[in-house]
Amino acid sequence: MPNGSAMRTSRRQTEPRLWACFLILLGLCYPLQSATNIVTPAPRELEKSIQRGVQFLLQSQNQDGSWGSARKTKDLNIYAPVPGAHQAFRSAVTALCVEALIETGAADKDAEARRALQRGEAWLLDNLPKVRRADPIEPNWPTFYNVWAHAYGLQALADMYRRETKDPQRRQRITGVMQLQVDLLRRYASIDGGWSYYDMRGQFERPASYSFSFVTATVLIAFHEARKTGIEIPEALVQRAVASLERQRKQDNSYIYGEYLKWRPMLPINRPGGSLGRSQACNLALRLWGDQTITDAVLTEWLDRLVERNGWLSIGRKRPVPHESWFQVAGYFYYYGHYYAALCAEQLRAQMARPYREHLAGILVPLQEKDGSWWDYPLYNYHQPYGTAFAIMTLARCRK
Repeated sequence: MPNGSAMRTSRRQTEPRLWACFLILLGLCYPLQSATNIVTPAPRELEKSIQRGVQFLLQSQNQDGSWGSARKTKDLNIYAPVPGAHQAFRSAVTALCVEALIETGAADKDAEARRALQRGEAWLLDNLPKVRRADPIEPNWPTFYNVWAHAYGLQALADMYRRETKDPQRRQRITGVMQLQVDLLRRYASIDGGWSYYDMRGQFERPASYSFSFVTATVLIAFHEARKTGIEIPEALVQRAVASLERQRKQDNSYIYGEYLKWRPMLPINRPGGSLGRSQACNLALRLWGDQTITDAVLTEWLDRLVERNGWLSIGRKRPVPHESWFQVAGYFYYYGHYYAALCAEQLRAQMARPYREHLAGILVPLQEKDGSWWDYPLYNYHQPYGTAFAIMTLARCRK
């Protein structure tokens, strides 16, 4: 019978083998995609994929012109007080779908897509001004899902404004709704700067929430789009948001999930693998607002990471429980992360951006569902429209 020392030695020799076997089995279940096995689709295949995605959006549009609903549920649903949370979700998803129909060029080429866009735009203009925070059901748990609606609403309205050339009254109406979204984002910004969708610190008139890095980045990017149309963005609001994002930035340009985790920077969710789906947006937001340390080298490093470690991010895709995957990744970061990666690639010179666009197309086209949609997290009945919108806006930026 071996002594204790021999047993410890044997265990040390055995454990690496067990881990190796485990990782091999994991690879069989979840084959990890890397740059070496990504096949770039031909231009015709890419265009066909985009058109199938557009067709899904046309077929899934609600009768009132919006997209998404609260009809599909599962055993574990994201906390969403009614009706405010679902008004916010539907508005944000509709804004993304409107953006997608504009940015893919579908509305300029197809009469059915043009009619769908007109209905979606009309719904947005009527309903975005009504979106507010949701009243809490649970004590001390206010939700601010409305910030998604205001941010993506701003982006959609900016696209609508640039597209409108004939009707000055309509442009004026679009501008008015954009200005309201900016004011609402000012109203719902945290006292610390930045934005979140939960208030974990208490119920106050001004949110006391800890800002989340990716939510703050999303808003800052939307502000930048709105500013390009002539909308005034309060400088102090931007400075406080940028300062919040900088506080959440680590030396390797990974970003902690939210400021409430700043004293636990090495949690899996705060490490590069956990930041893989949000560093793209955060880096872009800082660069757009003048941070010169976000160089081309930083952008390409994180585009490389997204491509090389895509399999790890993909393991979280379609999992029904948020943050249950490796590095505590949630499924809903998948298409979000790729969309902002495409925006990062737009910051690069054409020659430098080309391989990343090819990789993004090679990653996303094979993931398209039989019905033409993409989705990464089961969220009531919002996941297919938002996933599809993110995917086809990403692929539109991959065209040669």
